[in-house]
Amino acid sequence: MAKQVLVETSARHVHVTQEDLETLFGKGFELTVKKALSQPGQFASNERVDVVGPKKTLTGVSILGPVRPATQVELSLTDARSIGVTAPIRESGDVAGSGACRLVGPKGEVELKEGVIAAKRHIHMTPADAEEFGLKDKDEVSVKVDSEGRSLVFGEVVVRVSEKYALAMHIDTDESNAGCVAPGTMGEVIK
Repeated sequence: MAKQVLVETSARHVHVTQEDLETLFGKGFELTVKKALSQPGQFASNERVDVVGPKKTLTGVSILGPVRPATQVELSLTDARSIGVTAPIRESGDVAGSGACRLVGPKGEVELKEGVIAAKRHIHMTPADAEEFGLKDKDEVSVKVDSEGRSLVFGEVVVRVSEKYALAMHIDTDESNAGCVAPGTMGEVIK
């Protein structure tokens, strides 16, 4: 039987440190939950910031919570090009030498010398999921997605394994649009 995984679209968003959150929104500020995300404990907040590049600004970009140890901006390659920022394809958290931008909030601004990436497509799995799929952390697989007129196979999908995860594949909006991925779309994991 084919190994199936839910394919979710991860739109542009920002992760912030508590320090940067307070610079953007004011001392002692805390993120407020708009909606829970598929990964346990993660949420889309009500708070939004502008992401400023040399060519243009993306307004009202969502901040995902909770706060993180490092501030990071995740854009599609189309978003990055449109604002004039370099966004290397990286796993979340791998921001050394990545793109630069400015974040603007209602109370202040944060200049990021690095931190802008296009997230590498990935699958979140628990250890039990990984065992069932015959995979381990950092393996790379392909995932076949069937859609009307735009079926495709995503290659170089990194497997991320943790007890803290729920089974789901994440792709950005460019990838989602290329494959006509709709909510509830399932993909077949191919080793």
